[in-house]
Amino acid sequence: MEYFEKLDAPQTDLSWNIPEQKQGTVNIIGGNSQNFRTEIKIAEFLTSSYPIQALNVVLPDALKTKLPPLPNLLFLSSTDSGSLADGAELTSAINRADANLLLGDLSKNSVTSKVIASACTSAEKPLLITRDAVDLITENANDRMLMNENLFFFASLPQLQKLFRAVYYPKMLLMSQSLIQVAEVLHKFTLSYPISLVTLHDGQILIAKNGMVKAIELTKSGYSPMMFWNGELAAKILALNLYNPHQFIDATITAITEE
Repeated sequence: MEYFEKLDAPQTDLSWNIPEQKQGTVNIIGGNSQNFRTEIKIAEFLTSSYPIQALNVVLPDALKTKLPPLPNLLFLSSTDSGSLADGAELTSAINRADANLLLGDLSKNSVTSKVIASACTSAEKPLLITRDAVDLITENANDRMLMNENLFFFASLPQLQKLFRAVYYPKMLLMSQSLIQVAEVLHKFTLSYPISLVTLHDGQILIAKNGMVKAIELTKSGYSPMMFWNGELAAKILALNLYNPHQFIDATITAITEE
């Protein structure tokens, strides 16, 4: 299988390509009127770990009275339930940045689901989607959205399974499948759709793009199965891809294995 490779070590280490001077604008998007801690925490992690010139935390304006008026906070229109409410407004914010991390913690409602789906379809800049944002998007996923090459999904296997079903993809993803079987499905899916995928199965992190699938042991990442989904690794992947555009697989492997 020429499309699949299980790696013992990175083939290319792109950590040398992290710039010494700050560059790039990144948005961390998510939160609702009751929960925004993860967005703030991941923004602080990125700011302290990578030379990003400008990092904005994009939140619903229901949080305006709960947070100090800091310059890196960008508030967008919110629903009555305190989540994002305007697709055009969110798309505009996404397209003004160089890279975007849709981190989740969004209220589960039909309005926000449509807003996120619309923004994902129209995004002209890299947008990495993870945690419960994947579930929310799936409710309105379609072929047109998944033809957007700017989308990166950092998602669990069950989340990808639901996403595949949403677009009536004929191949199934199952937890009971072997690593090789899952890799084959990801291979075929990423030949059909130009999105980028990162998932976890059988103790292996799987990275898929343009029909190529690489696997690297979770133990080489320094993350436990629980920590894998807390948003930090997704943020690292976003940063390394910001500095190494069009090198998704190598940049992602570097983010996974860098100390």
